[in-house]
Amino acid sequence: MKRNLAYALFITLIAVASCSFTNQTAENFENDDKDKLLLDLITYVLEKGHYEPKDIDDDFSVSVFEDFIEILDPTKRYFLEEDIKEFEQYKFQIDDQIKNTEIAFFNVVHERLMERMQQAKEIYKEVLEVPFDYGRKEKIDIDYEKMPFADSRKDLKERWRKQLKYATLGTYDSKIKRIETPEETDEEPMTKERAEIDSRESTRKTLDEFFDFVDDTERKDWFVQYINTIVDEFDPHTYYFAPDDKEKFDMSMSGKFEGIGARLQKKPEGAKIVEIISGGPVWRNQQLEVGDEIIKVGQDGEEPINIVGMRLDDAIKLIKGPQGTIVDLTVRKVDGSLDVISITRDVVELEESFAKSTKIQKDDIRYGLIHLPKFYVDFDDYSERNAATDVAKEVERLKTEGVEGLVLDLRDNGGGSLKTVVEMAGLFIKDGPVVQVQSSGKKKEVYEDKDERIQWDGPLVILVNELSASASEILAAAMQDYKRAVVIGSEQTFGKGTVQNVIPLDNIVRSNDHGKLGAIKLTTQKFYRINGGSTQLEGVKSDVVVPDRYSYIDLGERDQSNPLKWDKITPADYKPWDGYIDYEQTLASSNKRMAGNAQIALIEENAKWLKAEQEETKISLNYSDYKVEEQKDKEKLDYFKTLSEYDNKLSFSSLKYEEALFTKDSVLREKRNRWHQNLAKDVYVEEAVNVLQDLKINNIKNGKLASVKG
Repeated sequence: MKRNLAYALFITLIAVASCSFTNQTAENFENDDKDKLLLDLITYVLEKGHYEPKDIDDDFSVSVFEDFIEILDPTKRYFLEEDIKEFEQYKFQIDDQIKNTEIAFFNVVHERLMERMQQAKEIYKEVLEVPFDYGRKEKIDIDYEKMPFADSRKDLKERWRKQLKYATLGTYDSKIKRIETPEETDEEPMTKERAEIDSRESTRKTLDEFFDFVDDTERKDWFVQYINTIVDEFDPHTYYFAPDDKEKFDMSMSGKFEGIGARLQKKPEGAKIVEIISGGPVWRNQQLEVGDEIIKVGQDGEEPINIVGMRLDDAIKLIKGPQGTIVDLTVRKVDGSLDVISITRDVVELEESFAKSTKIQKDDIRYGLIHLPKFYVDFDDYSERNAATDVAKEVERLKTEGVEGLVLDLRDNGGGSLKTVVEMAGLFIKDGPVVQVQSSGKKKEVYEDKDERIQWDGPLVILVNELSASASEILAAAMQDYKRAVVIGSEQTFGKGTVQNVIPLDNIVRSNDHGKLGAIKLTTQKFYRINGGSTQLEGVKSDVVVPDRYSYIDLGERDQSNPLKWDKITPADYKPWDGYIDYEQTLASSNKRMAGNAQIALIEENAKWLKAEQEETKISLNYSDYKVEEQKDKEKLDYFKTLSEYDNKLSFSSLKYEEALFTKDSVLREKRNRWHQNLAKDVYVEEAVNVLQDLKINNIKNGKLASVKG
């Protein structure tokens, strides 16, 4: 269905755009370059195809102006205040330039950026000629957003000095530690003087490589950044792919891609990890987590390159690489600590992105848990493996082994196929609507489960967190609206309630003499719950709210730029599930348990500390102060390590069919053992089992126990 909708939209855009651009290509673009053609094409597609097109007016112009400059110079170490004042003549003209396919603003800013970057090369070399005084009492404020641009070269040089001292401090500390514990490779004893010189030289080499990399960036690459600044004003999921990027996107959608297996977001202080792909190298490594920021990238022991201030696309090029090669990532962890983590690049293991299940034993009762990393499907052949049929198989296997309650774990599940969501919901309800989809200016569509069979009618709990998004939110919302399942997890899920389709631009223009044009990923529809509310922005609010370490950190759609708003439409016609007794009492009992749980209290304390650490933007550049803060952080981290020592007293075991596979696959056995060990420390799974137990007991007390067989 989703594929058909995409095709219908594509045909509509082609039909309209072909009329508009077939002749215009020859007449209007005869003397214009590819940049202007792209600008005209993309704004046309945005206006005609976007779910909620924006007015390209003065307000839009101001947003593009501010965002483009921030993207080019996030740490404000290139442009001067006089540059910004000069650029401001365009502040209210960009909308007119877009409509007239003019790129004067881009040209002026790009030309000045190239000039200032050349000057920055001179500045950093001058700064690094002078030793850093680590005994000096001074601080750097890394809240660059609130910082004004430098008003002179002298002011700019001082800004570079502090930034480079800050960037060098960690290297200096690592070398100072070698005074007490020398390395075998040291040719001469480490001294404070040598440590200072070597760390400064290390930073210089990093910047040399960074600017060599920037020098290789072509004008067209900067223009793509400008195009995406315009596109990003519509919503955070609409994106222009240059021709090379489109090919990489197609490869990633097929599931065949090499790298580290993480999705990154540009931040002033580096590249923030916003998603970890199940089965990928980062997922297997277990040392990185969502919220960590990558600040340097090195290639297998070589001197790392600082990516602070680098375009995200360029940083990703450094991080990606051939299968089997090693990338060294210098990371600022969520807790503020610095660490160097080596990742072996690899192809994502598809097997680890599929559904898997385990038995849970508590007292003399057996429960089941199904973990679903994403809603996968093969659009070319739906009869092949997909999330809905796989979950159905796991349900049958668990029923055969006598489980009396089921947990569906959707934590960190970023979504996927809409079709599989509808089919999966049908496993737990008799029939009825699952989700509503609204296209711009069109009548809503209601996607329903029409199969009256119920595969599982026993107690059901769904686990979610802030990273449960899109399709995960649809399923959780539907089960919540039906009162079919108890949703346990974060205060709310990610909040992505929109649908995107990819429109190839080459198919819109005939007689194109400019080569490949790339494609645009366009937001075309919006999801709504069956109760009428959108999952956009607000996500799904858990029935039982359980804090985690991300509770006070900005994550999700709310932390994206220009998200579409929350709204509601008319509800669908549905009847709540009548299989539970004392449903509300079950929720009350669970919330009471969570309020008195010591592990939950410690998790919340950790979450508040992490938030406080992230909000501290003034950092000392005095080495003694640095060491004091490092020791404080170490003590706090040691204190919170007890979180990983928790034992929920539950017993986990693989299903019989999987145990038979272990005799031939020792790697699979190790993977499952590791998974079970992590589940045994999981307080959320513990509470999910408690809720299943309450649902079962309440039904027994009232003489109504849902069938779990057949």
